Amino acid sequence: MQKPLILITNDDGITAPGIRHLIEFAKEIGEVIVVAPDSPQSGMGHAITINSTLYAEQIVIDKNNPEQKEFSCSGTPADCVKIALQEILHRKPDLCISGINHGSNASINVIYSGTMSAAIEAGIEGIPAIGFSLCDFSWEANFASAKPYIQQIIKESLSKGIPSGVVLNVNIPKITEHTPIKGIKVSRQAKGNWKEKFDKRTSPMGRDYYWLTGVFDLQDKGEDTDQWALDHGYISLVPTQFDLTAHHAIQNINTWELHAK
Repeated sequence: MQKPLILITNDDGITAPGIRHLIEFAKEIGEVIVVAPDSPQSGMGHAITINSTLYAEQIVIDKNNPEQKEFSCSGTPADCVKIALQEILHRKPDLCISGINHGSNASINVIYSGTMSAAIEAGIEGIPAIGFSLCDFSWEANFASAKPYIQQIIKESLSKGIPSGVVLNVNIPKITEHTPIKGIKVSRQAKGNWKEKFDKRTSPMGRDYYWLTGVFDLQDKGEDTDQWALDHGYISLVPTQFDLTAHHAIQNINTWELHAK
C-alpha cells in the first residue's frame, strides 16, 4: 500500500529545529518531501515573489539520512508551496504541514504568519493542510514532548479528512517538566491585537531608523479560545478558512443605496 505523501515547509528556514523535528515525526507516518525557505521568513504573511527569480536547490541537511528529499527555496513560505506543487512533487500530496514554528500563531498572529500562510496556500490548492506552532522562541525549545499530539492530529487528518476550504491552525503551549501538555482543545480564534510601538534611533550617519516593538493585548475573556487553551496548558486547534467574505454582513450592506446619482 502506498504511503501518504506529506509536503513539509515552514517560515523559520529549512535548518530550524522546529522543521527538523516535524520531519522526524512525519516520516513515521508517510513519505516526506521538504520544500522550505533557505533563510528565516517570519512575519511574511502570504507574500509571494513576482519581481525577482526563484531558486529551489535539492540539498542534504541530515547527513545521517541523505535519502530524505529536501529542497531549499529562495522564496517565501507561500512560494515554497507553489513551486513544490508545480515543479518538484511527483504527485499531489495527501497533506501539507507547516512548522513547527518558533513562537505563537494564535489569535491575530495567524494573519501575519508565514507558517500559516504556507498551509493556507496548500489549502487554496485543495490540499489538506495544517500549521503547527510552539509558543517558545528558544532554539532549544522542547518539541519532542509534543510528538504524540502532532502525530495524532496528522493521522486523524489523513484518515478522516479536513473539510474543504478549511486549514488547521495548531498551537502548542511552552512545555517544561513542570508544565506538561494537558490535551487538545478545538477552539476559536481569540480577539486581540498588538499594541505596537516604534523604537526610533539615529545611525552614526545621522539617518533615523526604527525597530518595531509591542505588547499583545488580549480582548477576549472567553474560555473557548485558542489563547485560553494555551494559557491553561492545552494545545489549541482552530479550524480556519481562507474565504474572507463576511457572510453575516451581506444582508445589511445590501440595504445601502449603492446606485450612483
